Amino acid sequence: MDKIKKIMKKVLTKEVILYIVFGIATTVINIIISYILKALCKVEGNIASTIGIIVAILFAYFTNRKLVFNSQANTIKEQLSEFGKFVLGRAFTMVVEIVGVFLLNNVMHAFYGMFSDNTAYLINKLIISVIVIILNFFISKFFAFKKQ
Repeated sequence: MDKIKKIMKKVLTKEVILYIVFGIATTVINIIISYILKALCKVEGNIASTIGIIVAILFAYFTNRKLVFNSQANTIKEQLSEFGKFVLGRAFTMVVEIVGVFLLNNVMHAFYGMFSDNTAYLINKLIISVIVIILNFFISKFFAFKKQ
């Protein structure tokens, strides 16, 4: 039990907890926008997902920059470099998400037949989102907002 507590104390730092909170908020924004576009506005699922991801990326940059990773980038050059790295990292995970959602929905038809099409889509989007959150933490911490 003490080993588990020690591991939890090392893993659940203030940075990780804030990242989780804002990661959940980012994911909720992504999923709500994607779902509204697909279910209510009848936008094709992959396009709806892409739009949701782009909006979520912008929200994540501003919350992660100061509130999670406490960026020390002060000059315009440093800030543009940081933003470029952040967007590059998110572009990579956006591709992971688009491909993942496509594979689960259009190739594997995961959860289709068990649930309505919209619910199956939502479940698959949630599964891929968890993977993306984990990847984004490491990309942000060790690439975009890396301490000088």
